[in-house]
Amino acid sequence: MQEYFTPIEINKLSGINRYTASSYGKLIRSYTSGSEFPDLEDTDIAIIGLEEDRRAINNEGCGLASDYIRENLYHLFQGNYESKIVDLGNIRTGNTVDDSYFAVTDVLSELLKKNIIPVIIGGSQDFTYSNYLAYLKLEQTINIVSIDSCFDIGDGDKELTSQNYLSKIILHKPNILFNYSNIGYQTYFVEQSSIELMNKLYFDAHRLGALRKNMEDVEPIVRNADMVSFDISSIRHGDAPGNGNASPNGFYGEEACQITRYAGMSDKLTSIGFYEINPAFDNNKQTAHLVAQMIWYFIDGYYNRKQDYPIVDKTEYTKYRVSIKDHDHEIVFYKSNKSDRWWMDVPYPVNPQLKHERHQMVPCSYSDYQTACSDEMPDKWWQTYKKLG
Repeated sequence: MQEYFTPIEINKLSGINRYTASSYGKLIRSYTSGSEFPDLEDTDIAIIGLEEDRRAINNEGCGLASDYIRENLYHLFQGNYESKIVDLGNIRTGNTVDDSYFAVTDVLSELLKKNIIPVIIGGSQDFTYSNYLAYLKLEQTINIVSIDSCFDIGDGDKELTSQNYLSKIILHKPNILFNYSNIGYQTYFVEQSSIELMNKLYFDAHRLGALRKNMEDVEPIVRNADMVSFDISSIRHGDAPGNGNASPNGFYGEEACQITRYAGMSDKLTSIGFYEINPAFDNNKQTAHLVAQMIWYFIDGYYNRKQDYPIVDKTEYTKYRVSIKDHDHEIVFYKSNKSDRWWMDVPYPVNPQLKHERHQMVPCSYSDYQTACSDEMPDKWWQTYKKLG
């Protein structure tokens, strides 16, 4: 794996003489010039920088972001836990973009097999596709959550870019994508045909304005993800100016940190990427500093995981049954006694060839339970049931 990486030029990061014993600059085992490549034994999280940005649309230069993010992250202090984090440096830019894609997929695949969570920093969002391909070797279906102001569907017949990677994922054979969720799309950036496609595929997309009324509704969406792709342009320009596609509207910085803490707390999530940060547009390194704080919140969430999924011992949960009028299915909810988080039990459609019924546990919120109690079918339940058919 070492052959894919260039070491960090630690002396080029400002303020390294101010690191204290509890700052990440001292605690993270980093691959720096003159040091050996970090041993991956006893590692929970691996930070990976990307320098590739040749397929970034309107945002070339985002491949320079990794060290700016590191510079700010290394100055932050560890929380009340013992972190086991390595920083592997930056993946070398390939002779071609396809070489870079291959390198990223290979590295992520190896980390996933070792149960190490990759945290990808810098580069363009087309590497979400490389991240997706890394799961193919695990031979399991996955869920993707993207925090983005649009869907990045584009034209799947054209070369892979930061604005059509989702089409590439949808069209890939074999396909291991079970669900895609968008968090924070802004309607004026999205064609109606794209919204119709989301509905046709039973994917779920959540408008920025609707989510900001109750940010806690984001938690079960992220809890259902295996991988998260965070486009920094989903954050308002005032809080994250470092992006060529920044917009006046978007999430506030503290909301972005809240989302990434939810991601860290998800027992299911195994990789996350922070893309499209561009130092050329950044004011006083504000965006790099915000992303460093987002990563801090992700790490904090990870070391505060409740380990209450998958549901094994049902005595540790409170079970609720809700019957909906004129509907064949009784909806079963489970509430964790440990974390107060909710799940819905969604059955597979009846298959006479199977001896036993199969079910899927879907993360949900208390508001979904309230919806069912009001004699309405929760959208999450119905979408999942349709996809299982």
